[in-house]
Amino acid sequence: MKDTKEARITINRGDDMSLLHLIGDEHKIISIVGMRKNSGKTVTLNQLISEAMEEGIQIGMTSIGRDGESLDLVTDTEKPRIFAEENTIVATTTGLLPLGDAGMEILKVTDFRTPLGDVIIGRVKSPGYIQLAGPQSLRDIRQVCDEMLGLGAKFVVIDGALDRKSSAAPTISDATILSTGAAISRDINRVIEETLHTVSLLSLPQVDEEDCCLLEELLEANRPAVVTRYGEVRDINLETALGAGHTLAESLDDEARYLLIPGSLVRGTLDDLTRSTRAYKDVDIVVADGTKIFIPPREYLRFQRIGVRIRVLHPIKLIGITINPYSPQGYYFEPYEFLKKMRGYIKDIPVLDLMLGGE
Repeated sequence: MKDTKEARITINRGDDMSLLHLIGDEHKIISIVGMRKNSGKTVTLNQLISEAMEEGIQIGMTSIGRDGESLDLVTDTEKPRIFAEENTIVATTTGLLPLGDAGMEILKVTDFRTPLGDVIIGRVKSPGYIQLAGPQSLRDIRQVCDEMLGLGAKFVVIDGALDRKSSAAPTISDATILSTGAAISRDINRVIEETLHTVSLLSLPQVDEEDCCLLEELLEANRPAVVTRYGEVRDINLETALGAGHTLAESLDDEARYLLIPGSLVRGTLDDLTRSTRAYKDVDIVVADGTKIFIPPREYLRFQRIGVRIRVLHPIKLIGITINPYSPQGYYFEPYEFLKKMRGYIKDIPVLDLMLGGE
């Protein structure tokens, strides 16, 4: 008990930061990304809606998947619903509109079609619960976000979905809030380890500015390639890097500066690459952004220790982390201790437990 009280005193000191404060005035499209189902993503969204309402700020919101249902359709567990305040601008589908009880004024029926109906943009006329589902491609979501900004939203929030960390892609969001929690594991140390790993991936450094245009063109061509120290491009003649680590290794020599991998970077590719050549130590491996890396935490650290360097074309601005100490499976971590431990490891990004608030 003594330790818990001490933790509470430590955490309360200066702990008055709001989500609106994190977003500030410069970020217009915000993505909320959950590391797992029930990691607190919807609670984060509802907190943001509430703070905006209190400040009289009109916001927009949509989803890269489907969100807002009262029962998780995958795990069959209860989940918080999305409560939309008056004047909130919403992009959702015609099929989900009847499932909420908020009064909605339809502002526009877009050209985007989904299995849940046409995507519409509306303004909430009477507060209530809603369900969200936006367009299915990142480019279309970006367009819908821009339209909501044009209709008066100060900023737009994109709510992610299971394993849809692609919503953090900088092509559609200016900043990202990560939600993590006990739903990941019963082992608090594993939750922290996986969170640190995700933060590390989302914070990878960008390639040198003078090389961005060339690498962007190669990325759009969607083929692995090598760029030398003299700016020469070498096509590797591969459709994908998956399962091609040995071939990628053969393309590296003393002149290689960047190895561009347009799609996903997985452990097997790096295993084959690092076993086939030592030239990787002098090369920056480039991916589009940190969400394209699918390597477990300990394997990722192993690659770092042997000299693998990874950089990105599109850096992600991670502005905050929200944590949920409760799991739908019934177990939980002591909230103050969980927050204290997480903040002990993550010092340069604000970590918030929204349910603790300013207690």
